[in-house]
Amino acid sequence: MIKLFRLAAALAGCLLLLSSRPVRAQDTAAAPVNTNYFNTATNPVPRDAGWVKRHEGFVKMAQAGGVDLLFLGDSITDFWRNRGSNVWQTYYGGRHAANFGISADRTQHVLWRIDHGELDGIQPKVVVLMIGTNNTGKEKNGTPRNSNTETIQGVQTVVARIRAKLPQTKILLLAIFPRGNFDDPQRAQVGLINTVLAKLDDGQWVKFLDIGSHFLEADGTLPKSIMPDLLHPNAQGYQIWADAIEPTLAEMLK
Repeated sequence: MIKLFRLAAALAGCLLLLSSRPVRAQDTAAAPVNTNYFNTATNPVPRDAGWVKRHEGFVKMAQAGGVDLLFLGDSITDFWRNRGSNVWQTYYGGRHAANFGISADRTQHVLWRIDHGELDGIQPKVVVLMIGTNNTGKEKNGTPRNSNTETIQGVQTVVARIRAKLPQTKILLLAIFPRGNFDDPQRAQVGLINTVLAKLDDGQWVKFLDIGSHFLEADGTLPKSIMPDLLHPNAQGYQIWADAIEPTLAEMLK
């Protein structure tokens, strides 16, 4: 009986030791893996034929070289070409700037573009990146797009891919712009994502900048006089954007 008691005590001590020490990689090597999990935000994919044609145009621009400043993103970046064209010419016309924004892109689409030549042949001083708003919210059928964590991982992967492709290029990572009404779930989602993206600022190669407050009223309202659809800036909004990033961008371009 005494031997059994001592054996039980020894086993209990071993279990306590195992539960109190840090988990090592080898401890989980044989653990079951959830093979059903798949983060679409980090999986590079193309879109339709028209989209691929635009991408191919960007690849040709990259192959031509001479790009010192590159804007990369979705429709908010894309619309520098029309709504923000006058502001673009004023601020970036003489800076050898290129715009590789495509409307409706998500992180997975930008990843595919990077992997298929858009950063080959150029060595810009700065890449201005804003991406992720289209990963939030829901599809038209009500299916959620990406969670906060998945979207964050998507943006993190884009930043890592740029750093790998362009190791001597600085990245001005912009917080995703505010969208919708103050009580819009996507507004809250974007806000939470931005708090984590801020941690990507490494003080040297990646600079995180949140200029969202420049678009908002004091009470948090997003005025339609700046973003008529509560998502995309108009000409005034692009002026606000350019003014807000100029001091940081000018310093990074030195």
